Amino acid sequence: MSVLALVLFFAQSRAAGPLPDPKVDAPLTAAAGTETAVFAGGCFWGVDAVFKHVKGVSKVVSGYAGGSAETASYEKVSSGGTGHAEAVRISYDPARVSYGQLLKVFFSVAHDPTELNRQGPDTGTQYRSAVFYANAEQKRVTEAYIAQLQAARAFSRPIVTQVTQLQAFYEAESYHQDYLARNPNQPYIIIYDLPKIASLQQQFPALYVGK
Repeated sequence: MSVLALVLFFAQSRAAGPLPDPKVDAPLTAAAGTETAVFAGGCFWGVDAVFKHVKGVSKVVSGYAGGSAETASYEKVSSGGTGHAEAVRISYDPARVSYGQLLKVFFSVAHDPTELNRQGPDTGTQYRSAVFYANAEQKRVTEAYIAQLQAARAFSRPIVTQVTQLQAFYEAESYHQDYLARNPNQPYIIIYDLPKIASLQQQFPALYVGK
């Protein structure tokens, strides 16, 4: 199956159409700066790669959120019993891209927010859909957008994304960082992750940045 065919397949099996812009959002700031967002949406390889192609994003780090420092390793997290989710920490310029626009990308192309404790072939609580908010503003925007999408019946199934306060983020092992860029021919990457980047470019041409 071609990458385009995979994009169309995943689009048809998830959202009923293009997602709306958030009605509640943090406005773009007048001055450049750096803020962070932490999202979990299944295997962090693909989520990491998607946000590395988003305008205004300066850095993306794969890691773990939701558990303790003692269990923040791939071997332990993979057991599914640590409380951690595979997550990404996104550093972005709020003068160039809003938190709400990052959420729109997250819900549109980075993962399927209707899958409970799984994404594609990966199963377990470590692959859950979650937004780890850092402050009250992020919590407000996230909860409002989820409510907006639910009211609009944007997906054929209910959204199961957890909205949880960020306690800590632990960087994953070095071999997980920039995984897609270093392993573009791996079958998993070709089947599950490259279509996400193609979908980002197709749905968000104004936000897409080539590498």
